[in-house]
Amino acid sequence: MSPVPTGAWPLVRDARAERGAALLTVLLLVAVMTVLLVAVLDDIRFGLRRTGNAQALTQAQWYALGSEELARARIARLDAGNGRTTLEGGWNGRPFVFPIDGGAMRVRVDDGTACFNLNSVVEGAPNHWTRREAGVRQYLALLRALEFTPAQAATMADALVDWIDSDQLPGPAGAEDAAYADRGPGLRTSGALLAEASELRAVAGHDAAAYARLRPHVCALPDAALSPVNVNTLEAHDAVLLTMLSDGALDTGAARRVLASRPAGGWRDVPAFASQPLVLAAGLSDPVLEQLRVRTRYFNLRTEVEYDGAEVVLSALLDDDSQGPMRLVARRWTHDE
Repeated sequence: MSPVPTGAWPLVRDARAERGAALLTVLLLVAVMTVLLVAVLDDIRFGLRRTGNAQALTQAQWYALGSEELARARIARLDAGNGRTTLEGGWNGRPFVFPIDGGAMRVRVDDGTACFNLNSVVEGAPNHWTRREAGVRQYLALLRALEFTPAQAATMADALVDWIDSDQLPGPAGAEDAAYADRGPGLRTSGALLAEASELRAVAGHDAAAYARLRPHVCALPDAALSPVNVNTLEAHDAVLLTMLSDGALDTGAARRVLASRPAGGWRDVPAFASQPLVLAAGLSDPVLEQLRVRTRYFNLRTEVEYDGAEVVLSALLDDDSQGPMRLVARRWTHDE
């Protein structure tokens, strides 16, 4: 084998360096392409996951909307043609679980009138809401029954009126826009009916502790009418509402005894309820007796759906006015708080 000429060694080294540089370039290109391919595959995978989640969420929402029809059918059967809504069947507040492909649906219907209507502290029309003394008296009576002090009750009642009414004249213990401006920028009174009870947390005097005590006994119905309480669906924990309606003449203990004496099929009419000895002794006024019902008009619906990893919560208020078909008053895709 002939020896490589001495002058050829630089050429050999240059050729090897070029081959090494080319190999390094190829390896770098492969590495870059691998990184890009992994990124593209991740985008595809995440895109498929997002699409799947969106489809599951949409399907869960459709199941939840279907629960409204289930609730309508269930509510329609409660009357049973006798003009009364009672607790027979244990439906009030009882969750019903329905298995569905890929998950389950939990549906609960509650009487929506076993509460004080917060909007009843005013009367009138939109942009012309004024203080209603009858509603304010009932709110004060409820607050006293829940053991708020007279000073607290006065502040809370006046503040609620001022929150809803259409003027800027604060009540004796109330608060209008000027008072709320000191609490934070852009905070003002509503000047409109409450859409839901959770708005109460923004009203002066209704701190977290007060709201937690009040919440089981208050609601925000879609009008300013005095609370239409169905005496046939009140349960023991609702006895405070009878105390409220009697302005304290019927204490909570006596109210529970009245409810415990209710016939299995409910009172046939309001006079039958009013004829109970303890109720007679409380001397309910005629306007209060006109508030009482033996048939429920408003119902709360709460539906929780779990489907293929997606979770949906639907809250709705249904109006079963006997004068027409059942009407959806409000729907929200969140918890009721």
